[in-house]
Amino acid sequence: MTLIGITFVVFSLAVIVTIEGASLKEKELEYQFRLQNLQAQVDKEQNRAKELEEYRVYVQTKQYIEEVAKQKLGLVKPDEILLKPSQKK
Repeated sequence: MTLIGITFVVFSLAVIVTIEGASLKEKELEYQFRLQNLQAQVDKEQNRAKELEEYRVYVQTKQYIEEVAKQKLGLVKPDEILLKPSQKK
């Protein structure tokens, strides 16, 4: 009787360990998927930070200042001649 009881306990423990092992593997796959998603987000944000840094440097250039002055303020250089198309009716 004792042998049957011990066998039953060992068998029960084996079943529980197997079930828990499967559960842990499932969680591991889920965490790996989350890790991949988070790594993709980190990469995306690093690229965005790099682009913003490049834009910050560009905004400080003379070329950018001239473009803004021409487009938004309508300013021209002293040696530039503006030609406006004639309006024919």
